[in-house]
Amino acid sequence: MKTNMDYLIIGAGPAGLQLGYFLEKQQRDYLILERSDAPGAFFKTFPRHRMLISINKVNTGATNPEIKYRWDWNSLLCDDEALLFKNYSRRYFPDASVLVQYLADFAARYELNVEYNTAIHQIARNSEGEFVVTSSDGRTYTAKRLIVATGLTKSYVPDFPGVELGELYSDHDTNPEKYVDKRVLIVGKGNSAFETAENLVESAAVIHICAPETLEFAWQTHYVGHLRAVNNNFLDTYQLKSQNALIDANINKIEKKGDKLVVHLTYIHAKGQTAVIEYDHVILCTGFSFDSSIFAPDCRPDLIYMGKFPAQTAEWESANVPGLYFAGTLMHGCDYRQTMSGFIHGFRHNIKTLVQIFDLKYHNTSWPAEELVVTPHALCNKAMEQINTEAAMFLQPGFLCDVIVVNEADEVAHYYTDVRRDYAITMGFNDNPHYYTISLEYGHFEGSPFNIERDPDPNKGHEAAYLHPVIRRYHLGELVAEHHIQDDLENSFYKDEYVQPALAWFKMQLAEPEMAMAAM
Repeated sequence: MKTNMDYLIIGAGPAGLQLGYFLEKQQRDYLILERSDAPGAFFKTFPRHRMLISINKVNTGATNPEIKYRWDWNSLLCDDEALLFKNYSRRYFPDASVLVQYLADFAARYELNVEYNTAIHQIARNSEGEFVVTSSDGRTYTAKRLIVATGLTKSYVPDFPGVELGELYSDHDTNPEKYVDKRVLIVGKGNSAFETAENLVESAAVIHICAPETLEFAWQTHYVGHLRAVNNNFLDTYQLKSQNALIDANINKIEKKGDKLVVHLTYIHAKGQTAVIEYDHVILCTGFSFDSSIFAPDCRPDLIYMGKFPAQTAEWESANVPGLYFAGTLMHGCDYRQTMSGFIHGFRHNIKTLVQIFDLKYHNTSWPAEELVVTPHALCNKAMEQINTEAAMFLQPGFLCDVIVVNEADEVAHYYTDVRRDYAITMGFNDNPHYYTISLEYGHFEGSPFNIERDPDPNKGHEAAYLHPVIRRYHLGELVAEHHIQDDLENSFYKDEYVQPALAWFKMQLAEPEMAMAAM
């Protein structure tokens, strides 16, 4: 394979392959480097107990392929129906080994340019500004642009005395027999912690899960990285006093005394009360972070969120290293714990957007757009069609959107899809005096999400608690008007009660723009 290219991608996981797919379709000059001998090496090990929590909803009642992607969280975007994940597994929560096979087939089907068994030793820049990537066996690659798609590969280890006495989630023994009649402390409150606890419920005598943060549930926050219901059986054993516990506390230190581990805690909600508790095992399920050690100092990306993610612009470019981009889970640094960029069903759409940014920025290619006549019916009908079918805005609520740019002089509008919303209003479209963003977004509520009073008044869409459409009008990057559509039980917004207020709003924006702006 050639060793100098326009785009060099590090990592042949789902993100690297998805990016390779789009670059291959565009006939770009690219290469993917992968340290393992096959794609998707991460999923050969993780999750440790092998059940994916990315849903695979095979039966949706829908016939539109785009709609089906809304509930297919494992397939990569492609043009071959045989490479939909439903053809590999019918399980709602599939086994991770199936994803490994799927990724291998995807790479082979599209003959992606991947060089395997290539571990990276160092990333630097030469005097021409190109990235120079050196492998562990001395091979050298240069590229104008570098895209890191490695995911979070370094175990995050908390900083307290004695932390080295704990076992890491990444390599602890998962055989329940090792923990028979033992006392186990699990540090962390994410899905990996509860997945680990579930594995030990039938064998361990006592299981405590501990972290200073209060537990957050995906069904309450709408963030799929928070605790999922499929992993929360442990909570019954706590609340029903079955010897297990969930603890909000800081760990001050761990000491070794004989064959026991003595853990010193300070409770969060007990006015500073401390405790000293003995365990047989401490398992650290504290997540992963980005490993920036392979970067030379002069091109090492700045990090955010306590070093977990690289800092990025609205184009997923490094905030301090021009030409360095990120794909896949690393994109989640831009919407951390807000939307779904940390997961396949989110970042696959991000990557499609990233390639469109590349085309615009480096290849003088316009963002694909559909031309519309400038009438309220034309704009409203197209927006409602997308709201009801598009997967990107559904799976990346408030983060990815569609954009309508109106040319009032020519009475022509252009409809763009898969646009990152902050990119639209700060970089990509802010020179336009009249444009709209169309997105799906969650509202806000207090208390239980299962007990919310809903006002069906179509004029009260801005009070909707659940996922609902939001249409905003901008003038040179400044928000001048906004319309919320009421939420719907099945996220179907075809009814007149949703369409007619939106149509009236578009009529107002097009017929009397000055009045509409003054109303804000």
